[in-house]
Amino acid sequence: MNTQRGTLLESFQHAFAGSWHAWKTQRNVRIHVAIAIVVVILGLALELQPGQWAVIILTIGFVIVSELFNTVVESLVDLVTAENHPLAKQAKDVAAGAVLTSAIVAVAVGLLVLGPPLLTRLGWRP
Repeated sequence: MNTQRGTLLESFQHAFAGSWHAWKTQRNVRIHVAIAIVVVILGLALELQPGQWAVIILTIGFVIVSELFNTVVESLVDLVTAENHPLAKQAKDVAAGAVLTSAIVAVAVGLLVLGPPLLTRLGWRP
């Protein structure tokens, strides 16, 4: 294993290469980014306040980072074993469950942050 440290620029290059790899190979990363774009456009239309933006941006990041870690787990499991081992399945399933959990939390956050101003904009009054 190479323990030599590269330059800061090289670190960023590796990080961008990993992100690009996930974008090219992981359909769910592209789906999450597409949904994030829709949420950002909706947030702009609803003129969210800075605190609301902070919550939305953190939530989007939470989902995308979860998906990236899921990709890491899948890649590492595939590297370690090609057989259908119960522990390999468990690792992949739990990582996928983490992504599902983060997506459910994101929907809840979206409803709480975007719901009220959207309903107001649509003229709905309780």
